[in-house]
Amino acid sequence: MTTPQPAEKLSLKTRLLYGSGTIAFGIKDHGFNALLMLFYNQVIGLPAAWVGSALMIAMVVDALFDPLLGQYSDNVRTRWGRRHPFMYASAIPIALSYLFLWSPPSMSDNETFIWLVTSAVIVRMSLSLYEIPSTALLAEFSNDYDERTKLVSARYFFAMCGGVGMTILTFGYFLQPTPDHPVGHLNASGYHSYAITAAIVMAVSVLISALGTQKHILARPALPPAVKQSFKSMLSEMAAVLTHPAYVSILFASLFFAVASGLNMALQVYFGTYFWELSATQLATLASSIFIGVLFAFAVVLPLSARFGKKAAAITMFLLSATSTATPFLLRLTGNFPVNGDPILMPLLMTQSAISWMTVVSGGILAVSMIADVTDQILLETGKQSEGLLFSAATMVNKAISGMGILLAGLVLTFVKFPDNAKPGMVAESALHDLATIFVTVNSVATLLAIICLAFYPISRSRHLENLAQLATKPT
Repeated sequence: MTTPQPAEKLSLKTRLLYGSGTIAFGIKDHGFNALLMLFYNQVIGLPAAWVGSALMIAMVVDALFDPLLGQYSDNVRTRWGRRHPFMYASAIPIALSYLFLWSPPSMSDNETFIWLVTSAVIVRMSLSLYEIPSTALLAEFSNDYDERTKLVSARYFFAMCGGVGMTILTFGYFLQPTPDHPVGHLNASGYHSYAITAAIVMAVSVLISALGTQKHILARPALPPAVKQSFKSMLSEMAAVLTHPAYVSILFASLFFAVASGLNMALQVYFGTYFWELSATQLATLASSIFIGVLFAFAVVLPLSARFGKKAAAITMFLLSATSTATPFLLRLTGNFPVNGDPILMPLLMTQSAISWMTVVSGGILAVSMIADVTDQILLETGKQSEGLLFSAATMVNKAISGMGILLAGLVLTFVKFPDNAKPGMVAESALHDLATIFVTVNSVATLLAIICLAFYPISRSRHLENLAQLATKPT
């Protein structure tokens, strides 16, 4: 059996290079969550429920692919390591498939639906080639309880930079109003320019991270030879790992929290455009507040984790997330929030956005770091290193943010009879009221379920240290 490497403090450069590749994931998340429903529904004209269903189908296909990729990468041995060949191979497919996603030709609804399903599947699978091996490196870089949280923070930092940076660039430049398109984010040509820029940045960020971390991995001791196994044996081993109680707890907590966060992000542009009636420039300004929330997240997540442990800190962030998300809508629905156009509206929305994103990012960082601690628990109990398999499910959960979020968004928009090709200020008040009410309810229930699941997570700091101590005494 191979025991984990002794705890080590990684340099800032290593953490930054490791995290930089998640710029690609951040850009993809921004595109899927903030723009894809709007683009295919309001610009292309595909019914909202069809868009949500297409992306849900893509997520299901991805859910089957990701664990197999994770398990396979655990057993690969090459002179570049077991993770990096996949990371290198992902760059070009990510760029091409993302450009393909935003370039549908003029077709019938049925053909557009097939185009969306196909392109979304390719984007997700291409991104998996990078994300799953890259995330698995987290457990290989360090087994330190706090160092892992720093590594996850680096991943989230760059993911947020990619997503928020592209949001500001998109609404501040690509989707600005023109005489022919007074509502800039309904201008189809702007999305083509966005897609080209996004595709290039995604590919470059992935290659920088892969090249930057290669040397660090090659410097580590060689892994034992992979054990050949039948497909049936592989599935049996996967089932045993993925049903481990500690893993099930954090996986389902992450999934429900991802659903809540995904629904929020999928409807964010709709609320900004039609509920709060913000312009494209105001939407870009509102997106800039996310940076403040992310900085707050990095400022609080390590102290909270060190003081109270990851589990208690995550539960706190989940509770704050539900509260901060619901507050402005509940106040508006009860007539206690400024009317649209009031000068105080934007500062209040920016404050709420910063707090909400602080909780979402902090909760996500803690959840992924907790999964890394589960890898040591499973290594102790089974003698097998299953980082790729475990983090493949974590990656799937992150993707569920867009898949489940957009599916629910599409169903909600259909249920409230939200019109296609809608103009700000022309949507019925009843539809906006129902949209906000359903959103707050679903978001709150999903977050509550996440907290209940998280309550069963058993690995504290002391338990983690005990696991490492026992692993250190195991024969290699």
